[in-house]
Amino acid sequence: MAVRHLGPNWYAAVMGTAIVATAGSALPLGLPGLRTACTAVWALSLGLLLALLTARALHWRHHRDQARAHLLDPATAPFYGCLAMALLAVGGGAVTVGRYWIGLRYALALDSVLFTAGTVVGLAAAVAVPYLMAVRHKVEPGQATPVWLLPVVAPMVSAALGPLLVPHLPAGQPRETLLLACLAMFGLSLLATLLMLPVVFGRLITGGPLPLALTPTLFLVLGPLGQSTTAVGKFADVAPGAVPAPYSAGFGVLAVLYGVPVMGFALLWLVFATAHVVRARRQGMGFAMTWWAFTFPVGTCVTGAEALARHTGLVVYDWLAVGLYVLLVAAWGTAALHTARGLVSGVLLAAPRPAPAAPEPTTVRTRSDGVR
Repeated sequence: MAVRHLGPNWYAAVMGTAIVATAGSALPLGLPGLRTACTAVWALSLGLLLALLTARALHWRHHRDQARAHLLDPATAPFYGCLAMALLAVGGGAVTVGRYWIGLRYALALDSVLFTAGTVVGLAAAVAVPYLMAVRHKVEPGQATPVWLLPVVAPMVSAALGPLLVPHLPAGQPRETLLLACLAMFGLSLLATLLMLPVVFGRLITGGPLPLALTPTLFLVLGPLGQSTTAVGKFADVAPGAVPAPYSAGFGVLAVLYGVPVMGFALLWLVFATAHVVRARRQGMGFAMTWWAFTFPVGTCVTGAEALARHTGLVVYDWLAVGLYVLLVAAWGTAALHTARGLVSGVLLAAPRPAPAAPEPTTVRTRSDGVR
């Protein structure tokens, strides 16, 4: 069947599409038709999610051997974090822009289901994938790539999108419980990222640039940076109605004192990763599904800049959000176009090409007098 080689990395296309809608909805622009366009993009992400969930269910039913092989492959298993983030991204988009199409009541119901499922899957992946890497995958330090961050970043997405549901819960214990649960997932993901990121950066410094096809994954580092900045901003937005003073004011302080330096590092990494991609492109880097790494991580930086604009009042962050959003839309359009072409041609769902066989060693006969 055509889904035999459909891996969990395909959920990155859902994430990248959903973030275009949610990030665009909060831009400080009064462009006519922007909200309608964002709603349409969110509807597309919902359709993609349903299609992929169906295709992946068929994959597990008819190609269970391949599905198990994905779990035992250190290069593929981390992408199971993308399933959680796809569920969360589409769910969050339902409340921010999808409500203009389906209504707030159904948007909240949809987000509640997808947020719960995405959080459960994300927490499971954050534990299971590193466990498999430690006891089954037998990875080497030279194999480290930013893909390893995917499972541990998933809880950060829950932390950033959970606050959307807080104001719709009964006041008191329910609101405070969900907000502090999101704060706990923020800490879980942040500390896990701080453990993993030095391994990835050390691999780059000591082992040299990544293989060409994996070079776009350097943009994945922007995910925990932008998403954590978004999360603390969302905490500050809903804290006054969820937790008592002085904690509610403390969240506002955290949004600025944490978000500003982290966004600074995110911009540094953006330049660093872009330089690597330009180098790889000059050396012949072609399209691969890793190009979707240019979308969701950049989108989290857009939402992070939007959060900083709200809590600092600085126009510079508004312009930063707009500039990053232009980059996001360009990256999404490029990745979507190449993905559509690959699906039509069948290249992206074809079996991986086997590695070329090594040439057989040649032997030279030697005469007894030593002359060849």
